[in-house]
Amino acid sequence: MSNRLIHEDSPYLQQHAHNPVDWYPWGDEAFERAKNEHKAIFISIGYSSCHWCHVMEHEVFEDESIAAYLNAHFICVKVDREERPDIDKHYQEVHALLNRRAGGWPTSIFCTPGLKPFYAATYIPPQPRHNLIGFMQLIEIIAPKIAQRDTELFKNADEIQTYLRPKERPTQAAHLTVALGETLLKQVKNNFEPTYGGFSVAPKFPQVSTLNALMSLYQLSPDDAIASMVTHTLTQMASGGIYDLIDGGFCRYSVDTQWLVPHFEKMTYDNGLLCALYARAYRLFGVERFLHVSREIADFMQGFMMQDQLFYSASDADSEGHEGKYFVYSYEEVLGAIEAAGLDEPRKKAMRLGASPQGNFEGANIIRFMDAETPDWFEAVRVALQKLRTPRVYPFIDRKVQTSWNAMMIKALLQLSRIDERYADQALSSLEALLSLMLIDEQLMHSALCGKAPKIEAFLEDYAYLGVALIEAYELTCNESYLVRAQWLANKALEFYYDAGRWYFSRGEFTTEAEISDSSYPSSVALIVDLLLSLGSLVDEKYRTFAFKTLEYYSADLAKRPLYYPYLCEQALRYIHEDHILKAPFGADVSAYYRDAAHPWLRVHYHEQSDFMLCNNHSCFAKADDIASLLSYN
Repeated sequence: MSNRLIHEDSPYLQQHAHNPVDWYPWGDEAFERAKNEHKAIFISIGYSSCHWCHVMEHEVFEDESIAAYLNAHFICVKVDREERPDIDKHYQEVHALLNRRAGGWPTSIFCTPGLKPFYAATYIPPQPRHNLIGFMQLIEIIAPKIAQRDTELFKNADEIQTYLRPKERPTQAAHLTVALGETLLKQVKNNFEPTYGGFSVAPKFPQVSTLNALMSLYQLSPDDAIASMVTHTLTQMASGGIYDLIDGGFCRYSVDTQWLVPHFEKMTYDNGLLCALYARAYRLFGVERFLHVSREIADFMQGFMMQDQLFYSASDADSEGHEGKYFVYSYEEVLGAIEAAGLDEPRKKAMRLGASPQGNFEGANIIRFMDAETPDWFEAVRVALQKLRTPRVYPFIDRKVQTSWNAMMIKALLQLSRIDERYADQALSSLEALLSLMLIDEQLMHSALCGKAPKIEAFLEDYAYLGVALIEAYELTCNESYLVRAQWLANKALEFYYDAGRWYFSRGEFTTEAEISDSSYPSSVALIVDLLLSLGSLVDEKYRTFAFKTLEYYSADLAKRPLYYPYLCEQALRYIHEDHILKAPFGADVSAYYRDAAHPWLRVHYHEQSDFMLCNNHSCFAKADDIASLLSYN
């Protein structure tokens, strides 16, 4: 028996289409029925590769008795957070307001028949457990209160609604100077974990924005301590666990300090950002392993996560009902793979790969280099271990295409192609496919299931991420149509989402303010400032004015806690130091500029003259017949 979700495109909603819960997709039909029948609304938000979403589905939403009570007393609405980040963002704010801490997924929200929230949680077990209220117990409390029009409950819901209205930010701005970089570095050093790298203990996320900001600080003023933090962290991450040494690609995060046990889902945004990060680290520090990882990420995404030139959103952590089952090995399998590779001393080599009879993950083994060095014999073993995965059930893949996440991956391929030109054709093919799918009658769209038309209009992050990818494409190809598109996206974003320095993530059904903090990936505010600064260097100074007003508006927060906003902090420093702009003849090979220039923020603008000039945003300070002669000025 299926419910209304059977008609939805979203893979996450499809996963719940056969629950006994009478789910509605987000829309007026559900909310009108709630009003007419005076029933509470239960909103459940998640995504297809979310492990705890699967757990709650199995324990709660597949329970016939719970489903029967929900169907009788509630209107139940399912939301895919990747498809509707505006809805998710709104209810994450609700959760933070009601619980005084950040939320997560699954997100569980209870609202009045008028869609005013009054209770928020994440995972809720079916019955009371570990000081958590049971789901059945909770809904048996809520339903009668709604039916009896409990005065206190409805009053609280009204009060909560007033707190959710956008608030004015204090008008006092902070003066942003180069000292901002010093503050950021001090805060990063205080959070650095020296044994395995990274900037927390557990759980441990890659924090790409922080690592990129550190590399920019290093380029401004070389510092061995910065270089050590970056290279040590990247080496430890690439040693395996959070990084899949067999198929390639990074998992979402590590549940421990040493990057060993990951949450096994793989997201396009993580892999796009990390592909670009490792390529940049190779250019800066010359570590061959970093280039190898960048290529492996790109190859993984093209081999496992691509259809019709576009990249899927995510693959699941689970397969056959078990987290990580596809990825791990028994000790006997590891020994067998080593022997199949024709190598001696299998037990000794297994130890170097972190494998043991007792295992390092629920009795099985995650492959990890124990000394952070790639054994010269590993490639033959990797091939044998990959063959062992061939008959296994691959984790579920969410074949949804998202504009912002695809743009991240495309930008990474464009940047990698400056080192290895093999990736250029794929990057440009994917960019053209994305523009063809997501630009409809001059309206940018947010997401679509592969093979189907997009239905959800774009959000600020889509304009910003696609815009910066188009800038990269222009600089790689000299094709000015990419630059024109980037300018068009910036103009549309300014029209739809900008308000005197303040940015909104969405306008319309949900007006949500854009965050400046970097969470799963860099904030949309930081990316739109990136785009505006690039256009200010390449097209018109007015875009730098909008960037400055944005930085000024958020300056008070930025000056106090740059650690929370590393990408925006980097853009503030970029504004202060200004881009170095290479003005080059059309068709010129500018690869040496990216390879050898010392400045962290480089732009290339093509012109019809035959000479090369090196400029900042206000003047040109060098001119020559070739790039090499200019680099001494950089």
